Amino acid sequence: MEKSYSASYAAAGVDITAGYKAVDLMKQHVARTMNEHCIGGLGGFGGLFELDCTDMPHPVLISGTDGVGTKLRIAQYMNKHDTVGIDCVAMCVNDVICAGAKPLVFLDYIACGKNVPERIAELVAGVAEGCVQAGCALVGGETAEMPGFYPEDEYDLAGFTVGAVDKSKILDNSTMQPGDVIIALPSTGVHSNGFSLVRKALFEQAGYTVDTELDELGGEKLGDVLLTPTKIYVKALSPLFKAGVVKGVAHITGGGFIENIPRMTPDGLAAEIELGTWPVLPIFDVLEKAGNIDHKEMYNIFNMGIGMVLAIDLARKDEALKLLADNNEPAYVLGQIAADTTGTQIVLK
Repeated sequence: MEKSYSASYAAAGVDITAGYKAVDLMKQHVARTMNEHCIGGLGGFGGLFELDCTDMPHPVLISGTDGVGTKLRIAQYMNKHDTVGIDCVAMCVNDVICAGAKPLVFLDYIACGKNVPERIAELVAGVAEGCVQAGCALVGGETAEMPGFYPEDEYDLAGFTVGAVDKSKILDNSTMQPGDVIIALPSTGVHSNGFSLVRKALFEQAGYTVDTELDELGGEKLGDVLLTPTKIYVKALSPLFKAGVVKGVAHITGGGFIENIPRMTPDGLAAEIELGTWPVLPIFDVLEKAGNIDHKEMYNIFNMGIGMVLAIDLARKDEALKLLADNNEPAYVLGQIAADTTGTQIVLK
């Protein structure tokens, strides 16, 4: 089909030809995510995916959507755009796996002031890499060129995922009880939340830039540390879900420990967390000092080095830890589930 062109639309700031070029450039990246369940390719009005319910007698779909937030500012400062797509995927799939689901498909949405095809392709390359890590297919998306709404060099990035889980295997915390052990998987860094405070503390208050090299960070550029992609936990948790050892999962995202861990505990129970049972990453010490942030408040904002928290039956603790170790996934025992005596469903000790 011959590609269209509109001089009037181009004069208004929307370059249709740039959109065509961006699609051509991203095709190789999208292809990495395709599997035998995908029907058709890019260009349709919707993404088609054949659902395999062989192991799910009563399949339940679970969906999640999220964005990268102002971490995108760091990417724009550094003119490095090929990793924030991983963050976009991670923020979505890490949420849906908290119900025990397997992510199946992903769609992205990019809004920009000017469609620079090479930059759009970099963003999609990151999204595709995230989908590969999560084992889901990038079945579609949208790139919206919005002159007059975004400055030419700025963009936003968001995504949407759909996963599936058998109804009998949904993690609903109904079997959680006092004595269950809390096991956590480490984060790779700040991940993708709290970046409004990150930028204020580091760049405004401390006067650092993305090129600042700090001894506390091993001499790495601050921007590189901040851009470290969010870890995707799909493949790490899959063996535990299959073994049936998990009673609850909390993704430690916006709101840190204080807001997210209580989301996996039922009324009447609380997670007792022993501080000091895992290594807090150096970037969080840098942030705390730069922003003069109260230490306890850090746990209400950031992940503090922990990306996922699991509730496991004490009798199956060693089994769970072995499953993680066999998959080369480090893990820490953080505490236990106990009666909620404070009404907060979480206690930091």
